[in-house]
Amino acid sequence: MRTSIKLELAEARHMAAAALKKAADIGVPETVCIVDDGGYPIVLERMDGARLTGPQIAWNKAFTAAGHKRSTHLFNQMPNGPALPGNEAFGIQWSFEGRFAVFVGGFPIVVDDEVVGGVGLSGGNGEQDTHCGIAALQALQDLLTGHRVLVAADIKK
Repeated sequence: MRTSIKLELAEARHMAAAALKKAADIGVPETVCIVDDGGYPIVLERMDGARLTGPQIAWNKAFTAAGHKRSTHLFNQMPNGPALPGNEAFGIQWSFEGRFAVFVGGFPIVVDDEVVGGVGLSGGNGEQDTHCGIAALQALQDLLTGHRVLVAADIKK
């Protein structure tokens, strides 16, 4: 039996606050969703003025990143993204009733080499969503002394 690390509400709130602060700093109304290792939301926040579709999209991105242990944009990145036409996972975005996101803005939360959840962003362009996601991961690293959080855009576990 092994001991698992679990993402808790206070940590998820800390991550969401950092993502939303970054979004405010760069002037883009974002929605952020932090999910547990099963893909279920711990925190879901939509900034004033953010798109009404943002909550579902952010959740889908976080769900996908946590469940598949990789940044969502890696699914369709040339040349070997598994969801690209002709590759092994082409059409995967139709899985889970269309909840599977294969575009930029979802990142697994990796603590001490274990995927403990995911963070999803919706509202900006890919670069803006990525900056906000990285801010959330960095905030968790800053909070968790004695643990190593993977702070990167391209994560594949």
